Amino acid sequence: MHDLRSLREDSDTVRARLGVRAQDVPWEDLRKLLQDRRSLTMTVDDLRHQLKKGSDEIARLKRAKEPSNAATAQMKELGDRIKDLEESLRTVEDRVSDLALRIPNLPHESVPVGKDPTENQEVRRGGPLPTLPFTPKSHWDIGEALGMLDFERAAKIAGTRFVVLQGAGALLERALINYMLDLHTNRHGYQEVLPPSLVNRAAMIGTGQLPKFEEDLFKLRDEDYFLIPTAEVPLTNLLRNEVVADDRLPIRYVASTPCFRREAGSYGKDTRGLIRLHQFNKVELVAFSRPEESYEELERLTTHAEAALQGLELPYRVVTLCTGDLGFASAKTYDLEVWVPSQNAYREISSCSNCEAFQARRASIRYRRKDGKNDFVHTLNGSGLAVGRTLVAILENNQQADGSVVIPAALRPYMGGRERIVREV
Repeated sequence: MHDLRSLREDSDTVRARLGVRAQDVPWEDLRKLLQDRRSLTMTVDDLRHQLKKGSDEIARLKRAKEPSNAATAQMKELGDRIKDLEESLRTVEDRVSDLALRIPNLPHESVPVGKDPTENQEVRRGGPLPTLPFTPKSHWDIGEALGMLDFERAAKIAGTRFVVLQGAGALLERALINYMLDLHTNRHGYQEVLPPSLVNRAAMIGTGQLPKFEEDLFKLRDEDYFLIPTAEVPLTNLLRNEVVADDRLPIRYVASTPCFRREAGSYGKDTRGLIRLHQFNKVELVAFSRPEESYEELERLTTHAEAALQGLELPYRVVTLCTGDLGFASAKTYDLEVWVPSQNAYREISSCSNCEAFQARRASIRYRRKDGKNDFVHTLNGSGLAVGRTLVAILENNQQADGSVVIPAALRPYMGGRERIVREV
């Protein structure tokens, strides 16, 4: 969420910096509402001051045993007027809050200007592309042939965009989760957390999913709870409405959770396979940083996500998202994209973002600086990694001509020492 003073006094600059990301914001309505809010606030404050002075005068008259009925009646009228104006102010503030919560974060000055993903900029690549002496198969063909993936039975018990993992598929998924958690806790120093998969509305507002993206979420019918789209939501909200000591920063959390997304608007995209499911597992990294250190923290967090790909010997690249492709809450994002041979393309497997104070302001997460003053922390998050998409990359990059799949060496201790996945009779 943006500072309301900057929206009132410098909305043209905010609007220009956001560009195409804020085309649907009713800027003129917001500007008028902010002016009304300021005017009403000043009027109410002035009338409250008058009410206090009048109340003091009534008390003086009573002590002096002088007539006070007229003054009391006048103060009652003034109190009634204040109540009416406070109600008007609450209405205006609710409307201002609703509009302000729908405005995306401002991009950092280092973010390339662009209108869509075609203008994202590649930063670096990791690992050579595989040389396959045959036409690569898709991960769903590989997984079904090996008895690892069952989309037909998943559709029977749930619907489309679900999968049943079984046998080596379930074992590989569990191995990936344990590998990533061990990597990020033991080597990178993150504290592991197992949060709820259901969160309340305030948590979703805090990280920016609400109010703008409610249609993308799974919501309980009779309770105001939501299934989490990512562990970023509960992990970031662990510190909601708190003030942490300066010497606690940076704080780094990691969690493995199921994630739930309606995939609204994705009709016709990735209708087969594991790329775009309604439910999937993800290992998420979240960090809280001092403002002056947050971009150093973003680079660190990104390398931590990269380390998971490097350990699995998967080819990938890092791209900087342009202004037109940034997520709602992000000021700067690096996407990690893994190579998918059957598609002859890199596909996103992690987004590492610095949200600066955007989420902290919404969720009221502060830290006490060394000078004793409170300031908003900067929040960061990134996938470390999306487990299903990592499984996709392993199946496709490590497929063999005989239909088997070579297990990366880093995963073999988690899979009972197995080196290959073969069809089990």
